[in-house]
Amino acid sequence: MKQKFVLIAAVIFGLIAAMLSRAWIKGKQDEYDRERARLFGSAVKVQVVAAARTLPKGTILTMEDIGGTEVFESGVRGHVVLREDYLRIIGRRLEQTIDRGAPIFWSDIEGGDTGFRGLAHDVQSGMRAISIAVSGASAVSGMVRPNDTVDVLGTFVFGTADDPRASELVTLTMLQNVTVLATGMETAKTVNPQQRSSGGYSTVTLEVTPREAEVLVFAQQMKGRLTLSLRNPADVTFAPEIPRVDFERIESELRQLNEYRQSTIRKQPIP
Repeated sequence: MKQKFVLIAAVIFGLIAAMLSRAWIKGKQDEYDRERARLFGSAVKVQVVAAARTLPKGTILTMEDIGGTEVFESGVRGHVVLREDYLRIIGRRLEQTIDRGAPIFWSDIEGGDTGFRGLAHDVQSGMRAISIAVSGASAVSGMVRPNDTVDVLGTFVFGTADDPRASELVTLTMLQNVTVLATGMETAKTVNPQQRSSGGYSTVTLEVTPREAEVLVFAQQMKGRLTLSLRNPADVTFAPEIPRVDFERIESELRQLNEYRQSTIRKQPIP
């Protein structure tokens, strides 16, 4: 009988202890919830870009790679890619692996936030960026875009050797296979690859050597007209001898020029 009483008492005390423990834990949880509400009750959440799937290092981001999530602004201000900035990271490379659902930070993106870093970080060491004035026609009707390669042609008025008072119009190829860094304010990292170029720019920024930069500045100061000739990105050939053109040369070589083009360009059969 005594053993039975001891067993019943142990069960009762065990239940009381469990109830007290549960009440204590609940009290602590309520205290934690109140403190959390006090700390984060006025905190602002922001919509940010997140990985739609696990993205390995080196991934070139596409629309299918990104999604959205919410985070507290106070913890990520200025570092995370906001949802409204998602187009700025399309086509750019990841510097590290990002887990599925994790926010994407500017430090994860090659080149970081181009809005703060500027164009200077895109210029190769030993090269210079220089802008030239262009119109729609001189930039291939505004179809030249950042990362394209072009030849730069210049048209100038020169004095003739026979009569210093006379002048003649001359066009010559000044630079070949030059990389376009920007068209207007648009760079390769800010351009939307899914949007067709509007051609609404009046300057093109080129990546050139220091000596080539001097040539371009001098050409513009001479009131020369600079024109861009768009190249296929896979064409890296260099023509060592391109004679300058004046009216006399055009008149004497038009037939030869046309025959050369017809004989060297392989015509595709009409389907």
